[in-house]
Order: sequence, then structure tokens, then C-alpha cells
Amino acid sequence: MIKQILSKLPKKVPKSDSSDSARSDSSNTTTFGNVFQCTNVGSTISSKLNVVKRVSSVVFPASMSAGVEAVDPCLSFKDVSNTQKQSLFISKLNLCCKVYDMSDPDKNTTEQDLKRKTLLELVDYVSSGSVKFTEPAIAALCKMCATNLFRAFPPKFRTSTTGGETEDEEPIFDPAWSHLQVVYDLLLQFINYNSLDVKLAKAHIDHAFILRLLDLFDSEDPRERDCLKTILHRVYGKFMIHRPFIRKSVSNIIYRFVFETERHNGIAELLEIFGSVISGFALPLKEEHKIFLLRALVPLHKPKSVGIYHQQLTYCVVQFIDKDQRLASSVIKGLLKYWPVTNSQKELMFISELEEILEMTSMAEFQKIMVPLFRRMAFCLNSSHYQVAERAHLLWNNEHILNLITQNRQVILPLVFSAIVHNGQSHWNQAVLNLTQNIRKMLSQMDEELVAACQRRIEEEDSSASSAAERRRVTWERLEAAAANCVPVQSTTSVGGAGDVLVPVKSATCSVAC
Repeated sequence: MIKQILSKLPKKVPKSDSSDSARSDSSNTTTFGNVFQCTNVGSTISSKLNVVKRVSSVVFPASMSAGVEAVDPCLSFKDVSNTQKQSLFISKLNLCCKVYDMSDPDKNTTEQDLKRKTLLELVDYVSSGSVKFTEPAIAALCKMCATNLFRAFPPKFRTSTTGGETEDEEPIFDPAWSHLQVVYDLLLQFINYNSLDVKLAKAHIDHAFILRLLDLFDSEDPRERDCLKTILHRVYGKFMIHRPFIRKSVSNIIYRFVFETERHNGIAELLEIFGSVISGFALPLKEEHKIFLLRALVPLHKPKSVGIYHQQLTYCVVQFIDKDQRLASSVIKGLLKYWPVTNSQKELMFISELEEILEMTSMAEFQKIMVPLFRRMAFCLNSSHYQVAERAHLLWNNEHILNLITQNRQVILPLVFSAIVHNGQSHWNQAVLNLTQNIRKMLSQMDEELVAACQRRIEEEDSSASSAAERRRVTWERLEAAAANCVPVQSTTSVGGAGDVLVPVKSATCSVAC
């Protein structure tokens, strides 16, 4: 029995020593309990070492990178000399390249714990500022990040056709987040590292790496998208050579989302990044930036899921107009093009965005679009959806917008006055009625003669419409009476001796001229 226990010890013992140990242990039976306890501890340590060796054998093949000393990754940075820390850093990075299936919490738990512990050690070591990012270290870190982060997402089975997450849907959390979070922290520490040589790093943080990073923005996990947002922003800030490529790649993501799939989870995060990017654009704006606004940002108003990212989208659009007010008319034309006629909630968002844009619009740009704009506003003022009508009325409380209207009242009032009058006569909501009365008083104070002229024109139009309606009614009554009196008569004369063919003798004629 003692021989079986001793055979489980981790160290191999020579034959002569093992026979001596067996004889001495067999002669001393009183220490059996102690031996059993020690062998249990030894077997536990042995199993853990076997796990480390098994993982290390996968991560560290015999042909390691030339010039890099192989150091046991299970050692601590405190336990090695300064000359060995760089090699230990790379060894730990290689150890963390092993990816585990985290969907089963009971599978590979020891290896998973070891990997997480190693990742945390790497983060602490990088944050201490003592690491030197040489070419092998950068290559090993980028390889480890790519191995852990870049993956294919499972198919989306959401029943909603709105694209991406909606406010009513529960987010889906990645089971491997305990590892992914630390990898993202390490990547962020690497990009933010003060002494990082960008010329060395850009060989590994290249276009392919950035494209794979952008693909991750479609993750269902909001925690991952939040980390990606910070990392991509830092990459954009640090790697100036990649800025045009990042802008172009994000544009392609938006094009595909708007015109093909209408499904993407990370549009809000991408727009949040670009809100900061746009605010840093130099003046005058490049043509590339204007194209991005008109071909990427403005069409983003089209998808049904615009409510998920509308706040970030509005901020980006306003930043552009703040840089160049001449863009306001083009943006408003785009808004009118994608105006949600049958979606009241989207209409509310559009009116709110329109107010922010008009606050920054110059008189010259306003005059370019005021006719189509206030034709649309007339429909909003007269909307049966009380929130839309109320929001459209509240635009008139904005001093800048009211000033624009006042200076162009000869054109604008005839476009909207009919809707205001009809609202006062027939709208079902009391709040809208009150707002309509206030606007009418405001217009009378603004230009009483113009209001009177508009009132007369509306009365004439209503009178003409009533006369036309009366004429139609009389005409239809005469037609109905004539139809009742005109009964067609048919003969039953046989043709060719056959009695089953009927030939009309005389058709009835109507005496009323239609």
C-alpha cells in the first residue's frame, strides 16, 4: 500500500533509492499517516505542474523565436532578474494565446484560472511602466490580442427587424468576458504607453488589425463595444498614418448598414468616436469630410433603428455645421428626403434635430430651404398625433428660429397659416389648441396686414372649396335620379331560330350631361 502511494510522488527516484525508501518506510509503520498526508499534497502540486507543462508544451514549441530566451511563464516578475523580465513577458504573452471554451464553466477551470492570473500579471507589469516594447514584445502582444479577441460571432436570431439592439431587448453577454476584459485592458495599456515607438507598432497595428478590430463593433455585448470605443479612439489619436483608413472603413460599415443590412450593433459607439474626431477637424473642411457627412451621416436617418444612435448622430451633424454653416441647407434637404411620414416617434426626433440645426443656420442657408421646410412643418403643425403637433409648435418659441421666420414672413406665413387656422378649428387636443392660439397671436403682432391677407385668402379658398363641393353634390344627385329613371329595355328576339341568344332592341340614353 505504501509503495503505491509513494509511486505517485512527482519526482522520479532511481531504482536503488526507491528500494531503500520502500524498505525504510515498510519498517516504520508508525509514520504512515504523515506519509499519506504528504503524498496527497504532492499529488495536488504534481497535477497543477502537469497542467502548466501541458499548456506550456502547446504555447512553447521547441522552435521559439530566435534571440528570445525561453523562461518559465509561471514565474513571477519579482522572481527573475531585470535581464530576464523581457523574456518572461513574452513567455507569458505566448501562454495566454491558448483560447478556451468558456461556455462550460466546469471545463478547463484550472487552465482558465491560470490564464486569467497571467493576464492580470501582464496588465500590472505594463501599467508599472517598466516594460520596454521591443519588436518581439510588440509582435507577441499583438498576436495574443488577435488570438483572443478576433473571432466570428454566432448568427443573430433576434426576432426584431429593427437592426441591432433595441431599448426593449436584453443585451447578450459573452461568457468569455472575464478573459476578454483583461485582454482589452492590456491592449489599451499598450496603445497608451508613453514610450511606445509608433514606427515599430504600426507594423503590427496595421490595416488588417484595424479591420478586425472594427468587425468586433458588431458584438452583442455592450461591455465589449464600450472597450472597443475607447481603444479605437486611442488608435486614431496615436497612429496618424491610419486616420484616413479608419474614416474610410467606418464609412463602408455605415454604407453597408444603411443600404444593405440595416443590422449592426455598434453604430452608436462608432458615431460617438466620430463626434470627437469631427470636432478636431481643421478648417477649411476637406472635401472628403463633407462627403462623409452627406453620404454617410445624413443617410443614417433612414433606418428604422435610428432611435438607438440618434443622439450621437445629431451631435456629429451639429459638429459639422458648427465647422461650416454652409452645410446646413444640404443637411436639412437630406432630413426632408428621409422624413418619416408614417413614424411619429422618428418624426419627433427629426423635429428636435431640426431645431438644433436651425439654431446654427445662417440667413442665406435658411432661405435656400425655407419653402420645402415649412411645407413639411405645416403637415407637422396639423398632425393628428398630438406630440408631433406640439413639438412643431414649440419650434416657434426658439428666438433664433423666430427671427428667421420674421425676416422671411412673406414667404413662410402663407405656407403655414392654413394649418394654424384649421388646427384652431378642429384639433382634438387641448394643449395643441392652446399653442395654436398663442402662435396666431404672435403672428398677428408680427404682421397684422399679412395675417389678414392670409385669412382672406383662406376664406376665399374655403368658399371656392364649398362651392365646388356643392356642385359635385348636385351633379351626383342628378346622376342618381337619371340612373333611377333610365331602365334599359331588351327584346328576346331569337337569332337563327335559337332562343338562347338575346339581342337588345334599343339602348337607353341618359338625358343628363355628365
